Amino acid sequence: MLLVRYLDLVLLAVALPVFLAAGLPLLGWGAAAAAWLAQRALQAYTNRKAVAADDPRKTVAIITGSMIGRGWLVALTIFAAGLSDNDAGLSAAVLVIVLFTAYFTVSMILRPFEQNPEQPV
Repeated sequence: MLLVRYLDLVLLAVALPVFLAAGLPLLGWGAAAAAWLAQRALQAYTNRKAVAADDPRKTVAIITGSMIGRGWLVALTIFAAGLSDNDAGLSAAVLVIVLFTAYFTVSMILRPFEQNPEQPV
């Protein structure tokens, strides 16, 4: 079950040999990996803060700000890679879309089975 929960990170690791074999720009993989790992770490931190908050408005503000900020972080990282090299930006964007799709799908499937489903995702 742990492997399924972190499928996005498994796909990120598997993507590196694919990038190498296909001759895709490593800047694209590096940008996507850095942005994805940073936003996952930020998500874990803000979720802990949101769960610890006493005020429901503060919880919603933390979750909402986190979602918006993480989206901007990933988008700006892809944009920066694309400014450096068009192919790197495209490959980073495609990789992030794959990672997000895997993460979101797994989250929706596993949500009903979590012990404490009230925690923010």
